[in-house]
Amino acid sequence: MKEFLKISDRIFEDLLLQIFGGSGIPFLIAKATLETLYMVGFSVLFAIIFGLPLGIFLALTRKDGIKPLPAVNHFLSVLVNLIRSFPFIILILVILPFSNFLIGISTGSTAAIIPLSIAAIPFIARLFEGAFLEIKKDLIEATQSMGANLYTIIKMMIAEAKPALINCVIITLVSLVGYSAMAGVVGAGGLGDLAYRLGFQSFKVDILLYSVLVIIILVQIIQSIGDMIVKMARKYY
Repeated sequence: MKEFLKISDRIFEDLLLQIFGGSGIPFLIAKATLETLYMVGFSVLFAIIFGLPLGIFLALTRKDGIKPLPAVNHFLSVLVNLIRSFPFIILILVILPFSNFLIGISTGSTAAIIPLSIAAIPFIARLFEGAFLEIKKDLIEATQSMGANLYTIIKMMIAEAKPALINCVIITLVSLVGYSAMAGVVGAGGLGDLAYRLGFQSFKVDILLYSVLVIIILVQIIQSIGDMIVKMARKYY
């Protein structure tokens, strides 16, 4: 795995060098931006894969849920709150050795995906839970009265909460852009690493400002596209 990642990074850098024709500021900004998008993209993917079932489970197993399991729900709620309350900069320092054990490296954008995902899963699970709790209970009860099984009810909940779920994903994406910048301080790569290592520590104000500007633009693009998708989802669902 470690050798594969090294080869992939080398191919990636060679491709960017051919596009930008050198290793100047445009190359550095492009490389850091793509690393940030890589980290954020895979982290939000894993967050959705694991956070959606967790959010559904938390919503269903509440005391007033359709499958109440108060003890289990309380345990998971405490666990979710515990991870969410961890300062991310400390969380990433704690988890990076686990990244080294898992994929053979503890620095770089690939290694950062693991702590980013772990931070994002409970965050998005809570957002998903809130979205499901907004569904009218009358609608769930009507679905149950028609003899629907649990799987059908869950599908109905997801369909009914689709605009809110999309909004949850957008909020998580924006948060992960900020998290990825913090991860850059401990060698995770991306725009945060570029801003801190070359911009701040090397006193290159132009690189620092460019990095911050690109982060701001990324957040604005993500939020604008997200708002448009949510608007379309509310119109058609």
